Amino acid sequence: MYKGAILPLLTYGDPVWIDEMKYEHNRQKYVRVQRLMNLKMVRAYRTTTSEALFILTGMNLIILTIEETVTQYTFRDTQQQEARNLDPDVEYKYWPYSAKAMSIEETKSRGGSN
Repeated sequence: MYKGAILPLLTYGDPVWIDEMKYEHNRQKYVRVQRLMNLKMVRAYRTTTSEALFILTGMNLIILTIEETVTQYTFRDTQQQEARNLDPDVEYKYWPYSAKAMSIEETKSRGGSN
């Protein structure tokens, strides 16, 4: 239930607010929530250390999970931007003039009526 419901809820919008995670008080809020979830999963005493809870549950620290999610998003986003920029940027003065790009030629019909 943690991986399917709570973790996606906590990590929603990571790339937008990852800069706020550099502050310790923001990081501690997430660690506290994860610690409570780990205590419930393991059914341990509240005096159990966080490190022991992570080992018993097999979970990563949520901060690491958030950083991994942001790294994956950034990589995918740069790949998509590179795919979108297949055409080189051309300065305005070098754009082709549409009237010069096409020419109209008259054709004379053969053997038709006069």
